[in-house]
Amino acid sequence: MHKQLLRGLSGTELKLLALIIMTIDHIGMILFPSVRILRIAGRMSFPIFAYMIAEGCRYTKNKHRYLAQLFCTGAVCQLVYYAADGSLYMCIFITFSLSAAVIFTVQNAGHGIKNAALCAAAIAAAAAVTLLLPELIHGFDVDYGFWGVMLPVLIYLGRDRRERLILCAAGIIAVSCDLGDIQWWSLTALLPLSLYNGSRGKFPMKYFFYVYYPVHLAVLYLIAQLLI
Repeated sequence: MHKQLLRGLSGTELKLLALIIMTIDHIGMILFPSVRILRIAGRMSFPIFAYMIAEGCRYTKNKHRYLAQLFCTGAVCQLVYYAADGSLYMCIFITFSLSAAVIFTVQNAGHGIKNAALCAAAIAAAAAVTLLLPELIHGFDVDYGFWGVMLPVLIYLGRDRRERLILCAAGIIAVSCDLGDIQWWSLTALLPLSLYNGSRGKFPMKYFFYVYYPVHLAVLYLIAQLLI
């Protein structure tokens, strides 16, 4: 354990930690909504995943495929949600799809007034989806809202590990100010993120994370139906 702390945590290890915490959060949300501690514990997962999305956008060799994977996973989840109960609440993969789209726009924009305007347009488009559409379409909303979309963007803008952690903290505070209540517990994610060593890990298992999200939700909702 001591050697583990000295070498830090890889991206895969952080993702596995966030996945476990997310599962605890969703168990609380779906099966035990009155057990508040489960939801509090789950607040740590979103910032960790957001940090890893920023890292994925920074190092991916195929931007189009990376964005497509996020969006297609989100689209499949949304189809299932809508078929099940008519829900228009956009899941976290849609949130991160918007984040990646903004980050890739920033990557491709470069410098100059014209390119700055392009970046501003991308942020404005994200704001329109997260802030305007919920006002126009009944039941429509995006998980974690505008600042949830912007959290990976802020992290991506950091030039080094220290700046990324500072910008991550600023983004978490913005999300917490917006959502309030137990969301402030998401600041605890800064502790494991401070141990990130910058490596992917020996077994990235990137496709596992895409598959696990919809599958574990389907299992939990099935259990909830069986318990009714």
